[in-house]
Amino acid sequence: MTQTMLLLPGDGIGPEVVAEARRVAEKIAPDLQFTEGLIGGASIDAHGQPLTVDTLVNAKASDAVLLGAVGGPKWVDVERNLRPEMGLLQIRKGMDVFANLRPAFCFPALVDASSLKREVVEGLDIMIVRELTSGVYFGEPRGIERGIGDKSFGYETSRYTAGEIKRVARVAFDIARGRRGEVCSTEKSNVMESGLFWREIVTDLHAAEGDGLVLRHLYSDACAMELVRAPKQFDTILAGNLFGDILSDEAAMLTGSIGMLPSASLGAEGAPGLFEPVHGSAPDIAGQGKANPCAAILSLEMALRWSLGQPEAADRLFAAVGRALDYGARTADLGGSMSTQAMGDAIIAAL
Repeated sequence: MTQTMLLLPGDGIGPEVVAEARRVAEKIAPDLQFTEGLIGGASIDAHGQPLTVDTLVNAKASDAVLLGAVGGPKWVDVERNLRPEMGLLQIRKGMDVFANLRPAFCFPALVDASSLKREVVEGLDIMIVRELTSGVYFGEPRGIERGIGDKSFGYETSRYTAGEIKRVARVAFDIARGRRGEVCSTEKSNVMESGLFWREIVTDLHAAEGDGLVLRHLYSDACAMELVRAPKQFDTILAGNLFGDILSDEAAMLTGSIGMLPSASLGAEGAPGLFEPVHGSAPDIAGQGKANPCAAILSLEMALRWSLGQPEAADRLFAAVGRALDYGARTADLGGSMSTQAMGDAIIAAL
């Protein structure tokens, strides 16, 4: 059957990096069919909202969705519930892609691009599994109460159900079984009730379903420290939405550039996944042809592996990115001067 991918380029550098990912896809998966839609600021400009019902319907009907980036200064004064970033939260929730996979892999050619010493990051290969559709980003009640002077306050609710924790923990367990078999679950159970509940549920699930896996618990702030001190101690990290967001961005910089890091957001088996680079819209360089397309191209690699059932093509693409880097391909964030398209050309040549 024909496979389809919905492209949502979004804002800023999103259209530039998604265009390169599409060029690569046309080489490595020529039978893949593409449709395109709007999200974020681009959707606000066209439709007055960051995600339309039609776009969400198309996303759920596709085999995979590749998203670029959302946001920028143009929409900074838009009402909060209509900002570009809300489109991102809405499509994650609407597709029910609850498990966000964020690999932090240091390509051999980029070891010296990291701000950490070579011996600390050489051979780094971590998978962070972040819960994506609940927690403090979605919990209710939330809001801002404007009282008089210092009595005004803002608040969110950090809320997790047992089922939400179990389903993302199972994903982390399954991934760890294909790696070193080690899971580090992170939270703040010392000061947060939702964190204590998280630890209890993960511990019980490991006792029931974690045969052969090593599970340890670490407070999220301690995990952040250890990621800088000795990152190679970690294999698979399991985290809630807020702490997973922070830890995965920290881990991304261990690899040399956030422009290298992809992500996959997965839901129920057989449902389409959402794939996107970890970097943002970078409005300061948008339209200048300077953006690193590797994260978007590696997000395509994750789509081939996790949603499209093409692991051999994914392996070839991952190897091609590494080979292009070995040959000296570098955009500005990696210390080079290649344009976005030239980097795409180098990866296609390596294929």
